Amino acid sequence: MEKIYQFLVLASVFFYWLLIASVTIRVVLKRRALGVSIAWLMIIYIVPIAGIILYLLVGELNLGKKRVERFRAMYEPYRCWMTSLDEYKTDHPQHQNLFSKPIHNLCFMRAGIPALVGDQLSLQSETATILKSIASNIENASKSVNMVFYIWQPGGRADNVAEAACNAAKRGVTVRIMLDSAGSKAFFKSHWPDQMRKAGVELIEALAVSPLRMFLRRLDIRQHRKIVIIDNKIGYTGSMNMVDPRFFKQDSGVGQWVDIMVQAKGPSVPLLNSIFAWDWEVETGLRYLPDLSEYSFIKQHTHGNYAAQIAPSGPDMPDGIIQQILMLSIHQAKKSITITTPYLVPSESLLDALQTTAQRGVPVNIIIPAKNDSIMVDWASKSFFTDLLRTGVNIYRFHGGFLHTKSVMIDESFCLIGTVNLDMRSLWLNFELTICIDAPDFCKDLISLQQTYIAHSTIVVLQEWQNRSVLNRPIEQFFYMFSPLL
Repeated sequence: MEKIYQFLVLASVFFYWLLIASVTIRVVLKRRALGVSIAWLMIIYIVPIAGIILYLLVGELNLGKKRVERFRAMYEPYRCWMTSLDEYKTDHPQHQNLFSKPIHNLCFMRAGIPALVGDQLSLQSETATILKSIASNIENASKSVNMVFYIWQPGGRADNVAEAACNAAKRGVTVRIMLDSAGSKAFFKSHWPDQMRKAGVELIEALAVSPLRMFLRRLDIRQHRKIVIIDNKIGYTGSMNMVDPRFFKQDSGVGQWVDIMVQAKGPSVPLLNSIFAWDWEVETGLRYLPDLSEYSFIKQHTHGNYAAQIAPSGPDMPDGIIQQILMLSIHQAKKSITITTPYLVPSESLLDALQTTAQRGVPVNIIIPAKNDSIMVDWASKSFFTDLLRTGVNIYRFHGGFLHTKSVMIDESFCLIGTVNLDMRSLWLNFELTICIDAPDFCKDLISLQQTYIAHSTIVVLQEWQNRSVLNRPIEQFFYMFSPLL
């Protein structure tokens, strides 16, 4: 009996170390950022069994067999659709500044997405105005309404948009709404899904969260895009979820969320609609690519000759394309950079780019919320302060609410606005969207808004930061080690 017990113990130890070795080899052989691999190895060795289970659940980019098969079947039709934009002469900008042209070339070479000219773009920063504008556009829709959001929270003016969508569907307008399963959990538990579907709205739950699916695909990949398209003529995208800040996360202690959206009218709208169509087909298998032949307005360049570049990212897109856009933009800066982001957990290469740019004499300003809704991200962000401050980067902590705006202004003449946070999850994992805008008048509006953010912020002073409690430093360092996974 004793020998059997010894054999079982030895066999258990053998299989335990075999499992550790197998997962270690798997982590090492995956081609990804070195920091991500090291973070996973640390988790696996510190908490072996839990770490291995966690890695098998969320450690690899696995969207499931069905979605992968759809991706492969979709590439060629969508590539042909993008190529057809050439007929409208909108992908040959008459004016591109020195910053935008390399970015446009990058997006076209990697993703086949051209830069488009002729949009009428407006920056909207008042939540009430944004929700009222979207609801009004939907009420006036005659053909179609397409929306995708990470979060749809019932309450306040967001309900006005829901009512407008139901009314539009009842009068025969095709209304399609895609919401992330995890982000919109409260919405799917409310009365709105039944009410919408009864009205004729096509509502789907993207990337459903279920214990039964955890070993079939990675559950923490999220649909993080925010897009609204009305009649293929009016489009919205930006940082704002479908929420009324007065009714959203009021108990989190960070204040009301502060966001922006870009309203577009022109050739970029069908392109935004094609991104929605892509996401819809990934989830449902149904194809609804916009018909460009119906929209002669695309040929009318009545709103100037400045360029806009749509850049989607995600598991089904070229790896790291938005990080490449960010890096290229930062390295090209000669006068100034101003960034707003709710989550500051940069990759090593992005951190180095920001520091190098500041060290060559370019003012680099980063505006973040003073209070964060994520404890882990808050501590991890603070771990980067000292390195950034020492190289001359200015860090502002915004006190006017939870600053959720994601924007980058380069030399006051070129900007990026979208859904992307400065963290590894946004840059490498989730379905995201950025619009790169080469339009001086539009940039003036964003500069003014960023200055308003700074006016309601306090700057972090290096000497004062170094005098913070010594108890904070090991906590910051602990969460810093997990920053590649946040």
